[in-house]
Amino acid sequence: MAVFSRKPKAYKLQSLNELDPMLKSGKPVLLDFMQVGCSPCKVMDGIVNELANEYGDTAHIVKVDVGKVPGAAQAFNVRSTPTFVLLGTAPAKQSKKARQRAAKQGSAPRGKSGKITPRFRTTGLVKKDALRKVLESNGARSAG
Repeated sequence: MAVFSRKPKAYKLQSLNELDPMLKSGKPVLLDFMQVGCSPCKVMDGIVNELANEYGDTAHIVKVDVGKVPGAAQAFNVRSTPTFVLLGTAPAKQSKKARQRAAKQGSAPRGKSGKITPRFRTTGLVKKDALRKVLESNGARSAG
């Protein structure tokens, strides 16, 4: 029995190609664009690792070092660090009648459009609760 067990940390992206399997899984993907010498990035590092531990299997929490991953800053139009982008699957659009029918039956509207879209974007220091709320509104569930 190990006295000290390792907690899961955020995944460190090496290339943009590694995002494809994560996006295909259907789980929300929170990207943390950071740099090594950035003071706000160091503050957010602990928060991002805590989120990775809390949401383990229901979301992908990914750190992207803009200095080491070629093309990442350009692909996501990152101009400053830390920048957070949440990618998720957009819900399918339903007609008003279909929404009313689902509400009468007491069921939530189902279906996915299958299109991966940026669902959230912010820059700078962010409260953990704000990131938690965004993850949960896009389908992630806390293990704790």
